[in-house]
Amino acid sequence: MTGNVIIADCGDSALVAKAVGLDAEPAWRLVHALADVLNALQLTGVHDVVPTYDALLVEFDCAATDHATVRRVLAHEAARLGPHPAPTTPPRRFVVPVVYGGGYGPDLPEVAAQLGLSEGEIIALHSGTDLTVRCLGAPAGAPMTDGPPFPKPVPRLASPRTRVDAGSVAVAGRQAVICPMPSPGGWPLLGRTPVRVLDLHSDPITAYRPGDTFRFRPIEPQQWDEYADLALGDCAETPDLVVGHG
Repeated sequence: MTGNVIIADCGDSALVAKAVGLDAEPAWRLVHALADVLNALQLTGVHDVVPTYDALLVEFDCAATDHATVRRVLAHEAARLGPHPAPTTPPRRFVVPVVYGGGYGPDLPEVAAQLGLSEGEIIALHSGTDLTVRCLGAPAGAPMTDGPPFPKPVPRLASPRTRVDAGSVAVAGRQAVICPMPSPGGWPLLGRTPVRVLDLHSDPITAYRPGDTFRFRPIEPQQWDEYADLALGDCAETPDLVVGHG
């Protein structure tokens, strides 16, 4: 253990660093600061750094480096950062248009019934606050965000769908997500955004990163085509305006 980080082997070509002894927010900040440092160092043999809520997976080529080498760097950087590292990159805010309900969000009525709220109240809560991107999940860098302030967690679907459309806006438990590409899914769908979540011609393919925030903006179905040519990166807010449609 180094300070507030425990480092353990994970198979023959990975390590896990877990933040301990900290509340949820400082733990999340610490593992993401550690991930930023490792990515900047570009260690020989390390090919992937995956931060989550309170842990960090470091994957490496065991023919090019080893556990001991990577562990030494992890321990050194964790000690240097301390329990409360300063953010290295200012967060960005994205204002994301969403059509709620109907064929775009078929589970909106059920979620409203489960929570004892009206559909309008669900939409107001989901779109009424900034939600922080905590980590990138599957598939293809899905933005896993804090959930809206619903009165209780939202159950997953009893029978997952074999296909969820790209841009679908979903919730489960105390989390929320935008599905970046067609895939199976078991999270209830509240709506869908017409903007493209992924840009496969960019590096990275996502415009957002952990620490950024999303504010969902309700739009009507007839407004879909107004936004259909936009990428999510076009919805990033500048100091004076929202790029794209404000």
